[in-house]
Amino acid sequence: MAISESLGEEREVKLPQGTIRYRERGEGEPIVFVHGLLVNGDLWRKVVPLLADRYRCITPDWPLGSHTVPVSGDADLTPTGLAQLIADFLEALDLQNVTLVGNDTGTGLSQITVTEHPERIGRLVLTTGDAFKNFPPTVAKPLVGLAYVPGVLWLTEKALRPNVARRIGFKYLADSLKDPAILESYAGPAKHRPIRRDVAKVLKSIRPRYTLAAADKLPNLKAPALMVWATDDKLFPNRHAHELADLIPDAKVVEIADSYAFVSEDQPERTAEAIGSFMAAKPVGEGAGVA
Repeated sequence: MAISESLGEEREVKLPQGTIRYRERGEGEPIVFVHGLLVNGDLWRKVVPLLADRYRCITPDWPLGSHTVPVSGDADLTPTGLAQLIADFLEALDLQNVTLVGNDTGTGLSQITVTEHPERIGRLVLTTGDAFKNFPPTVAKPLVGLAYVPGVLWLTEKALRPNVARRIGFKYLADSLKDPAILESYAGPAKHRPIRRDVAKVLKSIRPRYTLAAADKLPNLKAPALMVWATDDKLFPNRHAHELADLIPDAKVVEIADSYAFVSEDQPERTAEAIGSFMAAKPVGEGAGVA
């Protein structure tokens, strides 16, 4: 099945920050996926088909470096600005009782979103990703510095054009990511200057204070939460899943073995099963809210 078919019909919505493209498949309660830096909605291509028979799966391409339509030049792409963008997306589609699913950088952004804009969110799923002081993870900190150097992101994109270089770039995130089409989907958009402009703005603003501020508010979260975490990932400590679950009043942890951070890539069946079982066990009402 082609990528476009697995994720559903391609659509777009105009927000105050710019146009966001997304794909949609299935009917029922909405699931909105939040990927991380330098990937796009294709990250969920193996998971969506396993959930779309029961749920409305919506996979946006957020402006995190692998999107194909740049946002406005004055768009706020700080973590709080991105959380506002996610909230605006949910409002534009008039979504209620959303199950918000984050991964990697998107896990940090999902925590910020649900604590700052909880009104339309009914459940929270955090898969292996940023939390607490690990925003960004240590291995990604050099990228933040590169964003301040004119032309360096362009040179980085050039260096990553060969597929072998792209595979090396993702080797700490997914053991099974080798498909040239997916590697191109992630790395290809960066050849365009406006896309590099967007990701540079994101990189310059990522700081632990945003995820630490969200963590302070998580004990007031009304939504049930699920942590789906790779047990042996080197970038995002497994203990963070349990520490997040300890903060959130209604939370549990599902550990995923034999996977790196991209659990949707390395273990899609187990990831989809964890999400589906959680949603079935936790009916939602009028949105999450914070106390």
